[in-house]
Amino acid sequence: MERRTLGNSQLMISPLMLGGNVFGWTIDEPTSFAVLDAFLGAGFNAIDTADVYSRFKPGNQGGESETILGNWFASRGNRAQVVLASKCGMDMGRGTKGLTRVHILSAVEDSLRRLQTDYIDLYMAHKDDPATPMDETLEAFSQLVRQGKVRALGASNFTADRLSEALAAAKRLGLPRYESLQPNYNLYDRAEFEHGPQQLCVREHIGVIAYFSLASGFLTGKYRSEADLGKGLRGPRVAKYLNPRGMRIVEALDQVAKRLAATPAQVALAWLMTRPAVTAPIVSATSTRQLEDTMKSASLKLDAAALAALDVASAP
Repeated sequence: MERRTLGNSQLMISPLMLGGNVFGWTIDEPTSFAVLDAFLGAGFNAIDTADVYSRFKPGNQGGESETILGNWFASRGNRAQVVLASKCGMDMGRGTKGLTRVHILSAVEDSLRRLQTDYIDLYMAHKDDPATPMDETLEAFSQLVRQGKVRALGASNFTADRLSEALAAAKRLGLPRYESLQPNYNLYDRAEFEHGPQQLCVREHIGVIAYFSLASGFLTGKYRSEADLGKGLRGPRVAKYLNPRGMRIVEALDQVAKRLAATPAQVALAWLMTRPAVTAPIVSATSTRQLEDTMKSASLKLDAAALAALDVASAP
């Protein structure tokens, strides 16, 4: 399987990254283990999580996803086979959030403990923190790299201006830079990234790891009317896509999928893999069956006609 270099780092990742946000949220530990086993067994190697996953589930405290991953590593003895990404900076309760030096150094120790590992391959700022000086944040991350606790750094949810500022600060200070950007990017949600950080990422060779790559399930074709919104936990989030442009995109996905003997989800993911700067889209799965379907996107080749049809339907 083809693997791609993430930015200027030494990390070589598979064309899909498995999202760990569902671990401890919509699937329990045994099901998570089955999904993880299937992903790694199929030759993929990149897994994304965050300390805040899944604090958003009632009764959870945060760290549930990392804990499940740590138990999986311990059970399988396979940590060296995985390119592991995690993030810090979101509100963990008790006043713990942001990208201050104190919070970053504390958060990484908590994550390493839960993950049962002594290093994280890609450690990301989960969102920008304008209240903390950029230099302070970068110096804290740099310390983790020097200590061997982190191999490469990344940013999530940064605007083009703030990512550019961070790259300039790292160069000025002689510190490791952000090698990746994790934006909300998919066939429907194109404008914010393409009219924002895309050009910077291409120019500076920043690896892009797209999240919400299936638009909360909308691009699977599961949601076609308001009557479908009750089909899953993300139904309310999908309502914004039920408009003429959204329906044009779904129709184009249907047509391309039928012609290429694929599914709409596979086509939507394969489209992302062709985009400038994109290293890998993130995909989540709540069952091995669902995962098997999405993993086929990595071998799906979209021809010029397919790309043209999708671009016309989804033009921002």
